[in-house]
Amino acid sequence: CFDAMLQFTERDDPDLASQADVRFHLAIAEASHNVVLLQTMRGFFDLLQSSVMESRQRMYQQQPIFAQLTGQHREMLEAIEAGDAERARKAALRHLGFVHATIKQLDEDVARQARVTRLPDDVIKPSREND
Repeated sequence: CFDAMLQFTERDDPDLASQADVRFHLAIAEASHNVVLLQTMRGFFDLLQSSVMESRQRMYQQQPIFAQLTGQHREMLEAIEAGDAERARKAALRHLGFVHATIKQLDEDVARQARVTRLPDDVIKPSREND
């Protein structure tokens, strides 16, 4: 799933990249052997997929964010493959925290831009009469 996510991203196929991203997270839930977590993730699959698609469209447009997310996914994968549950847990928490903070910042940037565009021109560009 991780490799597919990278390949679809490199091919600039956001829909398939999003699907691979969701499947990556589902595979992590499956690897946990936690039936409650897995059923919850499967139950929210459609919501998760639309959320991931929207988030990826916003975050992956910026190369530094893309690189960080890829690194976070890789860290989770390597920790799981190594059987290091604590490292995997910490990597997942860092990833979720980063995604949350990044989306919040992007939302704030959009709101800030919307406020600026609603300001009258004389507030944005003061007239020369006041000089």
